[in-house]
Amino acid sequence: MAAPFRTSYDEWSDPRGLRLTMKTSLDCIPCILRQGLEAARLVSEDSAVHEQVLRDVLQWTGEMNLRQSPPEMAQRIHRRLREITGVDDPYRQAKDRLNRLALELISGFRTAIESADDPLQMAARLAIAGNTMDMGVNGNLTETNIRQVMNRALTEPFFGEWESFRQAVIEARSILYLADNAGEIAFDRLLIEQLSPERVTVVVRGAPVINDATLIDARAVGLDEIVEVIDNGSDAPGTILSDCPEEFRRRFAEADLIIAKGQGNYETLSDEPGNLFYLFKVKCPVIANRIGQPLGTQVLAQSAPVQAEWPAMKLE
Repeated sequence: MAAPFRTSYDEWSDPRGLRLTMKTSLDCIPCILRQGLEAARLVSEDSAVHEQVLRDVLQWTGEMNLRQSPPEMAQRIHRRLREITGVDDPYRQAKDRLNRLALELISGFRTAIESADDPLQMAARLAIAGNTMDMGVNGNLTETNIRQVMNRALTEPFFGEWESFRQAVIEARSILYLADNAGEIAFDRLLIEQLSPERVTVVVRGAPVINDATLIDARAVGLDEIVEVIDNGSDAPGTILSDCPEEFRRRFAEADLIIAKGQGNYETLSDEPGNLFYLFKVKCPVIANRIGQPLGTQVLAQSAPVQAEWPAMKLE
């Protein structure tokens, strides 16, 4: 297997530019404001709380460093929301609901995987489709929405570097799987079952943020029964390596293959070279423009050097 990303995980402790992330676009600002207000309304009925959160977000966006990634601003917003409301996990009920729904759905989809001509590709499709369970993008997810998206996943076009991914899976001795959202994590299990779970470590967030998965969610869908599950020590809705503890950075550097689920992980790790693959649905125009694919596309993209373009391939 090729050498890991970094010759030494200690390089991640250097604050002078080694954290490579997607910058915040001006087009991200309206979304940041929407997310802040939407989150405040979700966790509190008090209009004073809504106003305070929105005023904070307006002030921060006016001062923010656009060289930072969007999840870094989201991290700040949701820390403030938890502080104002005094609720450690404002999305807990929503996450429980998404986990229950996903568990209801996966048994039927597991049958589809088993009968597919290419079970690995089918499982990847379903894992990516599960990325629709993102309340940072859509705070009004309904069961009907989710069922429709998952059913379409079986036939929708699938863009990405599939053969490179398949070969990387074959060769990897250790796989670090960076999970994204609650609910979605149940569909990740379908893909992990195809990856040989004994070589997979699943990573969840270190503390609650939006509806991102934590250890509670991994256990709720039974992932801890088939793989090692760890957290990344961070409350960012992505993987900001400088915000993660040394032990996690070491495991990140030493993994043969890293699978990063969701737009948040793409936004915070998109310029990282190495044997890293991003699996997500395109859910905003900024990402669509960056990768050259329309909204709603299921994407499997391999990491590439900064500013390099990766070719898209349609798999029928």
